[in-house]
Amino acid sequence: MSLSLRTDLTAVDKSKRKKRRELTEEQKDEIKEAFELFDTDKDKEIDYHELKSVTDMILERDPKEEILKAFKLFDDDETGKISLRNLRRVARELGEDMSDEDLRAMIDEFDTDGDGEINQEEFISIMTGDS
Repeated sequence: MSLSLRTDLTAVDKSKRKKRRELTEEQKDEIKEAFELFDTDKDKEIDYHELKSVTDMILERDPKEEILKAFKLFDDDETGKISLRNLRRVARELGEDMSDEDLRAMIDEFDTDGDGEINQEEFISIMTGDS
């Protein structure tokens, strides 16, 4: 490989690096918070045992249980279903400005039993990509 080609490759690499998105302050804070949780002995390093304990904890989670926890965040009135009102509330809490028409379309897309709401089974299908 010639020197000029390497120089050209270096220039391409540098331009790729410049195109990387910078982390927002919020993302940096989230990473710092996660690091502090993992660094149980507070030595500013994550050693093998700390990393292993975190990965073990993550692997022990039951995905279906986690999905049902998320479902309950939507289903604040505990009807066992996500209604237009529930979805509107969550969208508003997340700062999303969505029309009722758009929210209804979201429900209609996944409402397999046609009752106008999303039940747990339908929600699990959405979250696992089985729909």
